[in-house]
Amino acid sequence: MLYIKNMVCDRCILIVKQQFEGMGLKVTDISLGKIATDPEPDANQITAIGKMLEGLGFELIDKEKDQLVEQIKTQIINLVHYSDLNEVNQSILQAVAEHLNKDAAYLSRLFSESEGLTIEKYIIQQKVEKVKEFLEYGELNLNEIAYKMGYSSSAHLSTQFKLLTGLTPSKYKGNASNGRRALDKIG
Repeated sequence: MLYIKNMVCDRCILIVKQQFEGMGLKVTDISLGKIATDPEPDANQITAIGKMLEGLGFELIDKEKDQLVEQIKTQIINLVHYSDLNEVNQSILQAVAEHLNKDAAYLSRLFSESEGLTIEKYIIQQKVEKVKEFLEYGELNLNEIAYKMGYSSSAHLSTQFKLLTGLTPSKYKGNASNGRRALDKIG
């Protein structure tokens, strides 16, 4: 199994899979942040893969702790962007810890040491990006967004949103020049 940094969306998966297959590697499993091939690539292929990924804006991860940090990020992105947080019956950190079968305190400490920000701040940044998406689509009102994102109230969401963006959600929605950030650029 190879771990890949900045592989955060379905389009990333498609591009990486195409590139691996173009190199003559049979992809047996691929998901956000990781890929398996049969057979495993040799040292020369890994060097070529690293260069190919770098050219696409990705990075091959080789240290075990770095791989775990990428798995943490991937799980947070999956939870925040691709699930209804109101239906997650525990904290995002606890859900990530259970999925990775690791202690939440250890993951939190590792993430902070590696990324220079707390896992909680990273989660909030991801949530704010998802809120921006909801605001831009305009299909839900702020109360519905707050509920869907697992906030206790729209006021709590608004406070976090303003702290990160400098704007209230309504001001953000009214300003078409605001932009969302790529998921791999958050943090």
